[in-house]
Amino acid sequence: MVRFLPCRVLQPVTSLEAGYLKDNNFDTVCVIDGAQVPAQLKACFSAHESVDAAFNSEICCFRSGVLDCRVVYAPLGTLTDFDDVRRFGEAAGKALDRAIKAGAKQPLLVLPTASADFADADLVSILGALAKLYVPLQLREDVPAKKERFVKIGFFHPDAAKLAKLLKEASAFEAGRFVARDIGGGDPERMAPPRVEQYLNDGVFDKNLVFKTVISDEATLTKEYPLFAAVNRAAACVPRHQGRLIFLEYNSNSPPKKTLILVGKGVTYDTGGADIKAGGVMAGMSRDKCGAAAVAGFMKTVEQFQPQGVHVIGVLCMVRNSVGEECYVSDEMVTSRAGVRVRVGNTDAEGRMAMADALCHMKERVIAENMPDAHLFTIATLTGHAVLAVGNHSIVMDNGPARAAGHGRRLQEQGEVIGDPFEISILRKEDFDFHCGKCYGEDVLQANNLPSSRTVRGHQSPAAFMMLSTGLDKHGLKSDRPIKYSHLDIAGSAGDIPDPPTGASILALARTHLH
Repeated sequence: MVRFLPCRVLQPVTSLEAGYLKDNNFDTVCVIDGAQVPAQLKACFSAHESVDAAFNSEICCFRSGVLDCRVVYAPLGTLTDFDDVRRFGEAAGKALDRAIKAGAKQPLLVLPTASADFADADLVSILGALAKLYVPLQLREDVPAKKERFVKIGFFHPDAAKLAKLLKEASAFEAGRFVARDIGGGDPERMAPPRVEQYLNDGVFDKNLVFKTVISDEATLTKEYPLFAAVNRAAACVPRHQGRLIFLEYNSNSPPKKTLILVGKGVTYDTGGADIKAGGVMAGMSRDKCGAAAVAGFMKTVEQFQPQGVHVIGVLCMVRNSVGEECYVSDEMVTSRAGVRVRVGNTDAEGRMAMADALCHMKERVIAENMPDAHLFTIATLTGHAVLAVGNHSIVMDNGPARAAGHGRRLQEQGEVIGDPFEISILRKEDFDFHCGKCYGEDVLQANNLPSSRTVRGHQSPAAFMMLSTGLDKHGLKSDRPIKYSHLDIAGSAGDIPDPPTGASILALARTHLH
């Protein structure tokens, strides 16, 4: 049974008194906003500031006689026009990190109570602290004594009603990010496709609101999801690596007014296949499943919020891109579920192959079931080009109907507010031209034979491929049945080893579509 918070107790605190702290066993008070120092600490802070010019720019740890406990101060510093709310989460994380080093067992974080520029600074501070306390799944399993960094953490805010709301919302978000970190951070064996299925069976969805269907039969995959099956072919020879398509579905108690469908890339290890990753660049490829991990995490957050009038489907395309005598190779011609003849150009462009047929299946359901206000997504750590283009941010690319609805801008705005930033890229005619069939007898070219980081528009064109190979290109603004579709490339934001996965896109998507 998985527990979805990094410690057993998130305790609300609305009064800072030495006796209260002692009675509740809080041993460290963490402060991040020097402009909102609790009254009990003002004299102490002033004394330190008078003798230390670096007091408001570097982390420090000292004792407060008034509160009779340790104090950690991780200052925000001066915020510029180019800083965002993530500074609060980062400062909270640094404060908890320093508290751990100081020997803290039950710390208390003083939350910022007001920020003219950042409305959710308090919530983001809580999330920053919880992220710092996350313990990787395999360490929790292998060394139970280290499964928690703290048993309890307190959060101080003078408004009891506001604090209760903050902790409820933070717990819902963190439950989703916790699941995403577990799946995304598990090594290639612990989170091989069958074990992702096993993990999700182990009480992840415990409110009887999210229902799961799994397709693992190789004959079914080959017939109904042929692009996925091509990637899976080498791994299918090894039972513990065999691919899975995992469908998660949530229906509220009220008639749906909108439909969200998220398809995630779950490549549990990417060797590059026959176009093998060489020169040491294969390390870290166990994180190539963070798109599917984000989808699972988002579904957990949906379960926690229980939004009304929303139908949500998540699809985890779990597959290992193995190399071996059965692996698919460049020049193969594979006909997609949509009947599109695809020529493989590079086996290291497996993510788009893994997702396309599931995306097509979901498009078919949208049409057949006449799903209201449907919006399809693909979420993937898809391209190195995305990292080059925007660094550690996520990228959103909308098709015509999604762009006309202002989706990318709304996602960017909400991500900015909650510290899950997105950049917007625009799909162009050149992206579709790039994937048009080059040889007689092929409809679509899957990829060229260069890395995306050396390909012009290397993060935009894969979205065009997924539209062309699924028939979504025929559901634009001027079609009889427009369907909104957005591709999210989280290659730069998902989190690279040695850092834990971030759960990128969960917060922004939830704020945009569930609130």
